[in-house]
Amino acid sequence: MIVIKSKNELQQTIQKWKKQNKSIGFVPTMGYLHEGHLTLIKNARKENDIVVLSIFVNPLQFGVNEDFGTYPRDLMRDLDLAKNVGVDVVFAPTTEEMYPNKPSVTVQVHSRIHVLCGKSREGHFDGVATILTKLFHLVQPNRAYFGMKDAQQVAVVEGLIDDFHFPIELVRVETVREEDGLAKSSRNVRLLPHEREEAKYLYASLLKAKQTIEKGERNPKVVTKHVRDFLTEHISGEIDYIELYSYPELEEVETVTGEVIIALAVKYSQARLIDNITIEVN
Repeated sequence: MIVIKSKNELQQTIQKWKKQNKSIGFVPTMGYLHEGHLTLIKNARKENDIVVLSIFVNPLQFGVNEDFGTYPRDLMRDLDLAKNVGVDVVFAPTTEEMYPNKPSVTVQVHSRIHVLCGKSREGHFDGVATILTKLFHLVQPNRAYFGMKDAQQVAVVEGLIDDFHFPIELVRVETVREEDGLAKSSRNVRLLPHEREEAKYLYASLLKAKQTIEKGERNPKVVTKHVRDFLTEHISGEIDYIELYSYPELEEVETVTGEVIIALAVKYSQARLIDNITIEVN
């Protein structure tokens, strides 16, 4: 496994592989790897000749109330994990390497951001789109891997790839879950014992919604009400939102049809949990 910290060295390495017609799978991360990241890497390993992992805590996607300085970092641990799952190259640049000067051009996202978690994170997805544009140009991957745990980010990236005509296949990777269905997250350790016991009902409520749709219900308000009623009965956390949209457009629908997403967020005493499922409705 090679660790690269400069853009020039990365570009030279990529060009060497391109001349050999090797396929490149890319997993962009902010580091502090967990099982979800490792699942993305394993998928990339199966489907490509070369796997590139980026580790970069991107300052442009942090809001004023989000502390860029305290975001967890442990590069040596990440490198050990990456090596164990077959990464070929880790690109781990400094902030100065990626942003040597104040950016003269950034990417602004106009759609798919005003719902779900994007409502309260103004500018976040602009930062995500800007850094991914840089990384896509540097890595030139055939495929890029993103987890559906953050389905809104996946939707935004699909729009970025389509609008800018990147010759990249975006590969959606299903959410990694605990045995009881709870989506794996670093935030889960902050749950109190009774909260952790309740948290399994988040995914259960989404499955209830799926069953409701499969039985023929097509009114989105009825579907989300079933989710809310189920959660209200089973959890003590505060429901932040329960929403149903077309996917990946993330637009309101009058009738549940085509591909849709049902997403929710629940606030507990020390953690805010999100989860979602997508459903294809004929």
